[in-house]
Amino acid sequence: MGRIIAVANQKGGVGKTTTAINLAACLAEMGKNVLVIDMDPQGNTTSGFGVDKNALENTVYEMMIGECKLADCLIENVIERVSILPANINLSGAEIEMIGIDRKEYIVADQVHPIRERYDYIIIDCPPSLSMLTVNAMTTADTVLVPIQCEYYALEGLSQLMHTIQLVQQRLNPSLEIEGVVFTMYDARTNLSLQVVENVKYNLKQTIYKTIIPRNIRLAEAPSHGKPINLYDSRSSGAESYRLLAEEVINRDEEFV
Repeated sequence: MGRIIAVANQKGGVGKTTTAINLAACLAEMGKNVLVIDMDPQGNTTSGFGVDKNALENTVYEMMIGECKLADCLIENVIERVSILPANINLSGAEIEMIGIDRKEYIVADQVHPIRERYDYIIIDCPPSLSMLTVNAMTTADTVLVPIQCEYYALEGLSQLMHTIQLVQQRLNPSLEIEGVVFTMYDARTNLSLQVVENVKYNLKQTIYKTIIPRNIRLAEAPSHGKPINLYDSRSSGAESYRLLAEEVINRDEEFV
């Protein structure tokens, strides 16, 4: 049965989408079957896999409001072993549409859980906000992976995210766990990046992945070509880092068994 990982941080620009795309692609490269769910109305994960988000008839939004079934919006094998439930700007209207709906926190979980055994991993890219879309992702997920940018304000807002995760644990999904923290956009040339890593390790009583994702120009370029980094530039430091992260995720999975 597939493990479901929500990639979440309400701060924008911390590498959530980059992590969701490239972790999924590197897990697939290692022979795992992966489903990616784009829960961000910006639809950057969708376009990052080369899908034209504006040409889609059915997306996560139509699935959430009951206009289509999961199978109707599933795009299989966007790259080998990776399928996607896509999103576009329509998803920004989902919050209003869900007002008054019973079990609105479980709309995505009710659709995804019946098909989870088809995949080894399901990766959910959350929007940069603590909205009902994020809550839906967390009620669906087994664990939450938190990307943190190596910058001065890294810890700002993190306590809010942890509080949200605790609320979801208490009220909606008691089995939800924190997968861990992964540092992104690390610049080895600055003392600041090192200080941020040490600061977070000191202040955060959470699992922290050994793999640190560097600031890498090839990583930044890959989405505009509609490819994950391992297909865009297989030898780049970004590709190597996400392969190491995928290995850590698989090894951690084996620890849970």
